[in-house]
Amino acid sequence: MHRPCPHPNPVVGPGRGGHRGSQSEDHRVFLGVPYAAPPVGAARFAAPRPHDPWEGGLNATEWGPTAPQAPRRLGALEMTAYFGSGWVRGPDYLTVNVWTPRTTRPGAPVMVFVHGGGFVAGSNRSSLYDGSRFARDGVVLVTVNYRLGVPGFLDLPGAPRNRGLLDVLQALRWVRENIAAFGGDPGNVTLFGQSAGATITGAVLADPASEGLLRRAVVQSGNGRGAFTPEQAARVTAGAAVELGVAPHAEAFAGITDERLVEIVPGLSGIDLRTATAGDPLMGLSPFGVVLDRQPADAVAGGQGANVDLLIGTNADEGNLYLAPFGTLSTSTTADVEAAAALFRPDPARYVASLRRSRPGAAAGELRSALLAEALFVAGSRDLADAHAAHPGSRTFRYEFAWRSPALGGQLGAAHTVELPFVFDVTDQPGLLGADALLGTGTPPAGLAARTHAAWIAFAKTGDPGWAAYERGDGPLMRIAEEWETVPGQRPEPGPSAG
Repeated sequence: MHRPCPHPNPVVGPGRGGHRGSQSEDHRVFLGVPYAAPPVGAARFAAPRPHDPWEGGLNATEWGPTAPQAPRRLGALEMTAYFGSGWVRGPDYLTVNVWTPRTTRPGAPVMVFVHGGGFVAGSNRSSLYDGSRFARDGVVLVTVNYRLGVPGFLDLPGAPRNRGLLDVLQALRWVRENIAAFGGDPGNVTLFGQSAGATITGAVLADPASEGLLRRAVVQSGNGRGAFTPEQAARVTAGAAVELGVAPHAEAFAGITDERLVEIVPGLSGIDLRTATAGDPLMGLSPFGVVLDRQPADAVAGGQGANVDLLIGTNADEGNLYLAPFGTLSTSTTADVEAAAALFRPDPARYVASLRRSRPGAAAGELRSALLAEALFVAGSRDLADAHAAHPGSRTFRYEFAWRSPALGGQLGAAHTVELPFVFDVTDQPGLLGADALLGTGTPPAGLAARTHAAWIAFAKTGDPGWAAYERGDGPLMRIAEEWETVPGQRPEPGPSAG
C-alpha cells in the first residue's frame, strides 16, 4: 500500500499533502498514483470506483504493483522491455505513472498511454514506456495500468462488461480532474495505445462515455473491428466456468483466487471462436478482448468520436512478430496459410488464391505474415480510418511504420511493436539492442526516433503530425522509415474482410 514519504522530494497536488515524486535534470516523475480503488475480492468484477483519500503526502517515488498475469515470452525474441517484469503483487495496481517537465507551465498537452500485451499481460512499469523524453519535450505523459485477463475482460453475467476498458475510462476521468495540478491541460488530452491498448483506444473513441475526456486519439496497430461478439465471449466464459468448476456468474468467480484465474488462461486459447457471422478477431492469439454489440468502426461511422482528431496506423510487417521468433516464418507451408485464413474468412481457399495473386512469388511464410497482419490490424485500422474520415470536419491521419529491424537474422523486419521505441524516443535502451532484441544489432537510423517522437508530440499539441490529412478511400498515408514518403492510403487488397 502507499505510505507517506518522509523525504522532501517534489510535491504536487492533488490530495491531502500532495504527491511526493522524484526529479531529474529535465523532468519529474510520480509513480504508482492510484486512480481507482484496489480491485480485490468481488470488486475485481465490478466497475472501478474512486480511490479513498489518503492522509499525508502520497509516496510516488516507487513503481507500483501490476495486474495479475502469467510470465510472457515470444519464442527467441527478448521482449522484457515490452512485457515488463510480469506480475508484481499488490492490491493497489489500478495506478498511473506521470512524467512532467521539470519547469512545468500550466496548460501543457497531456498524453495518456495504454499498453499492449494481448489483454493478458503488460504494465505501465515496462521500461519501454519511459515517459521522460515526452516530459523533456513539454508533454505531461501518463501511463495506465488496467485489469487484464479474467478480471478485466471475461464477459460474466452479474458483472459489467469490459472492466479493463472501464478502468481506462476511469483513468481518463482522473486525468480530467487532477492533471492540472501536474501542469497538464485537461482540455487537451490525447489517448494513445498500441496493440491491445490501441484496440482499447479505438473502443474508447467509439464509446459515448468518452465524451469530453479526450481531444485526440492515436491507434498504433489496433483493430477497429477487433471486438468479440457477445456470442464469442460467451464461449470463453463457458470454458472458464468449466475449467474452474463453478457457475458462469460473477458471484461464483468472486471466490476464486487471482492465482487460479491466471492459471486457466492458457487453456482458454484453444476455443474455436468462429461463428456464422464472424471470424476469430484475434486469430487464436488471445481468448480475451473488448466485447461489443457493435464494432468500433461501425460506431465511429455512425458519428461517435468524429470530433476527436485521429492518428492511426500499422507496421509494414506486423505478422512477422508471430512467426519469426518461433522459426516459422521460413518453415510455414501452404497448409499453414490456409489454416490461418480459415480463422479469418468464410472463404479461405478463395482468399488465399487472391492473396497469392496480389503477392506473386511470395513464400508461404510471407503470405502467412501478410494474412495475420491484415486480419489482426490492417483491415480494422483501415476501416476505422475510413469511418472517421467520412465525417465533415473530422481530422484523420494515417501512417505505416516501415523501418525493418535486423533482429533474428533480419527476419523480424517492421514487425508488430517495432515502432514503439521510436515513438517513445528510447532506441538507446540496452534491453532493446542485440541480435535477439527488438531493434537488433547496430544502431537504428540517426534521427528516425527523434522525428517519429516529434510527430506524435506535434499531433498531441496541434492535431497535425506534419503530413496531409487522410481522405476516405485514398491517400495520403505517411510511410515512416529511414526516408519518409507520402504514399496512397489504400492498397489493393484481396477482397473485403469478413464480418
